[in-house]
Amino acid sequence: MVTSLESDPPGAAPSSTHAGLLGRWGATMVRNARWVLLAWGVVVVALGALAPSVFSSLAGAGWQANGSDSVQVRELARQHFGGQGSTALQVVVHSDRLTVADPAMQHVIDQVTGVLHGDQRIASVVAPQPGTSISRDGHTAIVLGGARAGSDDMVRVADDHKGRLTGLSTPDVQVNPTGASALWSDFNQANHDAMITAEMLSWPVTLAIMVLAFGSLVAAGLPLLLTLAGLVASAGGLVLLNEITPISVWAMNFAMMFALALGIDYALFLVVRFRAGIRRHGDPLAAVSETMDTAGKAVLLSGLTVLVSLSAVLLVPAPAVRTMAVGIMLAVVFVLAATLTLLPVVLGRLGRRVNAASLPWARRQQHRSPMFARWGALLHRRPWPFAVGALALLILLTIPVFGLKVAMPSIQVVPADAPVRQGYDTVQQAMGRGAPGMLQIITPAAESSEAARIAGGVHGVTAVMPPQPAPDGSGYSLIQALPADDPSSPQFETTLDRVRDHMPDGSLVGGAAAENVDLQTALDNYLPLVVGVILGLGFLLMLAALQAPLIALLGAVVSLLSTTAAFGAAKLIFQDGHGASLLGFTPQGFLDGWAPVFFFAMIFAIAMDYTVFLLSTAKEHYEITGEPSAGQLEGLAHSGRVILAAAGVMVAVFFTFALADPLPPKEMGIILGVAVLLDAALIRLVLLPALLRLTGHGAWWCPAWMRRVLPKISFTHG
Repeated sequence: MVTSLESDPPGAAPSSTHAGLLGRWGATMVRNARWVLLAWGVVVVALGALAPSVFSSLAGAGWQANGSDSVQVRELARQHFGGQGSTALQVVVHSDRLTVADPAMQHVIDQVTGVLHGDQRIASVVAPQPGTSISRDGHTAIVLGGARAGSDDMVRVADDHKGRLTGLSTPDVQVNPTGASALWSDFNQANHDAMITAEMLSWPVTLAIMVLAFGSLVAAGLPLLLTLAGLVASAGGLVLLNEITPISVWAMNFAMMFALALGIDYALFLVVRFRAGIRRHGDPLAAVSETMDTAGKAVLLSGLTVLVSLSAVLLVPAPAVRTMAVGIMLAVVFVLAATLTLLPVVLGRLGRRVNAASLPWARRQQHRSPMFARWGALLHRRPWPFAVGALALLILLTIPVFGLKVAMPSIQVVPADAPVRQGYDTVQQAMGRGAPGMLQIITPAAESSEAARIAGGVHGVTAVMPPQPAPDGSGYSLIQALPADDPSSPQFETTLDRVRDHMPDGSLVGGAAAENVDLQTALDNYLPLVVGVILGLGFLLMLAALQAPLIALLGAVVSLLSTTAAFGAAKLIFQDGHGASLLGFTPQGFLDGWAPVFFFAMIFAIAMDYTVFLLSTAKEHYEITGEPSAGQLEGLAHSGRVILAAAGVMVAVFFTFALADPLPPKEMGIILGVAVLLDAALIRLVLLPALLRLTGHGAWWCPAWMRRVLPKISFTHG
């Protein structure tokens, strides 16, 4: 016998008397509505005043492996060699017709030198030198602005001067800033523009999906308004946090996307449940109490799962990767806080008016979906064919993962017309394919001659510059070695390893391209640890909430399966190039190196989000009836429409990033969009309900000793 919560008569007595902790919390929010609204008004106004400066305030660099040899080389170069390390600003001056000896070209070089001299963040300006920074034909020269400031400030130097520097170009002479700092400047700008465009495109699509899901303009608008409040607060919060520790500008990009997607998910789950409650009770306070006691617990658990998953990324010793996770976590905290405090107040004030401006068909809409009830019944009758079919498709998509290659992004991710890309191409054409990846070797002065001799004999090194003693008398020497291969090629990494293997003791090898290699190595090394921590913590959180070890384990495993399937699809698209012409990009032959660690955490968090929505609803009905069939059938009937609508919103948000020109946001949008599509369509609406049917009472069984240890959590109300 299956019992539905919709069976209570509309006039049933309010059930808030015996509400749990979250039910009482929701009622308290409603009773203190003025204070809640005032508090949120202060938060939004105070942090909102800082929000407009978020992109100009946040850090532009941080893509490094802390403690690596290459980062040590950069810091030693900044301290002892006038900042001639990887973050130095390089300005390429080139002419097809003129040479460096020509007065017109020399005049432009002098102007470039003057611009660099005028910035206190530049420690020294090194004029073009024959044999090192002037091409053999004399048509290309590089002016070097040494870094006095840190890597983030040097990106701001590039931001501040690239327009003025390129403006020095004449009909005969082209000027383009290049190097790591200029690259991150152009790269961040291109990605910021792409993110903003994608967000603007996603809002109207999202609103349309919400109207279809709710059938009411008022109900559809609530999640968007609450998400906006969370976004404004998180933007201002990031500005404040940046005063304590540098936060990558990418943190805000990801926070915007995740806050919109998750904020709508959470609000959707609560608003749908409130509409059912107000229909049953007629009393807004009782409806809010019931909503928070049931759906509110699921939202809180989901938010904690997201935060736990992303916290594992903090283990990776890369500032940009860590702070991207921090940005998303901060956005989730604000969105979760708005959902659990501000939303109950708004719902309590609206009452039945939550259904205002409804479409005609929506007035008959119930929380329990007849369509998903029929779908659940079909899965109940024939679980094996659907389970095997969904599992086979997911495994088929997972297989390509075993051929996945990862590497740090190449120069191709920057638009072809960006100054840094043009400067990079000019340097390669004039000085060799490996010139943009110049190796920097810092060694004790006594070992410098031997180090230079060894470096010159390494296969893959085409030239070695004479050792340059530190001008401050610190006892170090700087040697620059020119590799033969492009910095993004596997051969470059091999050459770097050879040089490091043969250097005398006390020598360090770095450079901008070496920093990328070291970062990729760190990401690869930490990936198993991050995955293990996410899986372990996700399972423990689900176990504590559901108090059912088998279904908690199955929930974690199927979430892992949807994640690997998404990366399998990513391999086919971005590494092998299937659909590249349709999506408008040139394949690099690999996936960006930070994607496995970071996207794994994001995808797993989203997958567990849907798992919580489905299993918490199923557990609620199992607790009421004691029948596993009720958990499977009614869980799907009551949460299926919400999961489908939430997935539609997320897919719309993520896929808008597929329209971006830069490759990284395109990768992000497609990978996350595919992950959500696979997770909702194959796992939450097919495989997991089928597993509930096949495992029966075993899904919810918990040994007595474990039940005594776990916290007492129930998803029923009253």
